[in-house]
Amino acid sequence: MEERSLRIIGADKNFFNKITTTLTKILTPTRIGINSMLISIRRNSLLKAYEAYQDVEEDGEKEEERYKSAYENYLEALDKYVMDSIYKKVKNNTASEFEKNALAKYYEVITLKENEFVEYKHRKQKYLIDLDFQSVKENGKEKVVNKYEKFYVYRMDILYKGILKNYSIKLADSTNGSISEKDKIYSKIFTTLADYVENILPLKIEHDEKIKKIIPEYENYNTYTVGKLDTKDNIEKNKVLIGISRTLFTHSLPLIVAEQCYEKLIKDARILVQDTKIATKREVAYTTLINLMEECNSKLLSKKVYWDNPEEKSEFKKFWGKYKEVLELKEKDPENYNKQREILFIKNDLDTIRKEKKIDYSKIEKYYKRKLIDYGAMRVLKNKYLSEGNYIKCAK
Repeated sequence: MEERSLRIIGADKNFFNKITTTLTKILTPTRIGINSMLISIRRNSLLKAYEAYQDVEEDGEKEEERYKSAYENYLEALDKYVMDSIYKKVKNNTASEFEKNALAKYYEVITLKENEFVEYKHRKQKYLIDLDFQSVKENGKEKVVNKYEKFYVYRMDILYKGILKNYSIKLADSTNGSISEKDKIYSKIFTTLADYVENILPLKIEHDEKIKKIIPEYENYNTYTVGKLDTKDNIEKNKVLIGISRTLFTHSLPLIVAEQCYEKLIKDARILVQDTKIATKREVAYTTLINLMEECNSKLLSKKVYWDNPEEKSEFKKFWGKYKEVLELKEKDPENYNKQREILFIKNDLDTIRKEKKIDYSKIEKYYKRKLIDYGAMRVLKNKYLSEGNYIKCAK
């Protein structure tokens, strides 16, 4: 589709500009009406082509081509509406707040074109379809709304998968990049997943019987959408999102990327534990950390087939064998189970943080050791030893 500049230039208030502005204000409603009519016609054609395409089980190349053509024409009409109608109304200062916000969001999408073309391509389609979806919900008949919702969910699934796949590729490319660069990608992944779960998933659940199994996780996520969230709550919310992604976006966010996302959350939780000054809040953050490590191991690493490092695979097998032994205590001896479970994860994480060179984990290492001493899993050795009948103090 042809791109045109959206830069707004302030008009000089001379005689001819005043006449031009007046004429534009008169003609704009007519242009809006024509564009709206064109969108309606192309939307109807698209929905018919989409239904025909969905009904064909085999050899549906012709229907697929018709659907693609109808989809392109539909997007073109929506783009023209933004360019010719909303833009004109904003320029003439006759736009509503919704229209002003719509144009502002359009600018945000356009800025991606030069440096992030793949994301731009998906984001622009998403923006245009979202814009029309709001119009259909407000002005359309129930039958039209139901038809459009099915197409909307189908197309949004494709677009979100494309966006997340692009982030997965960028995350793989930034292996040797700075921590801040990778953190930006993680933030985009979690934000995109949250956007999908809040705006698309409720409709998908309504229209797709196969997805009903995800309802408990969706309801769990909803508990984090009320009130102001602190750092711990955000970590737990993002943990739920990664869990949901293992059902919805297994190819767009492959296991290796999900593993990196879990590692990111575990790092955030470690830092939260060692930076929290109030003891009760530190214990709550510690519980979040233990739960994160358990979920990462049980839901992800235990299902991992291919390992880059054979030594890591061997170490995990040993750990997983011990974890299954601890699980046997869950019903027999719940109190001892919780204690042994924590000891296992603490010791495993101590091995991990000792290999870390970029982040200082000395505070949480001390915290872990105090926990192990309290549980009787580590002894306190006095800082001196006996030599020839005399106690000699050891060097620190």
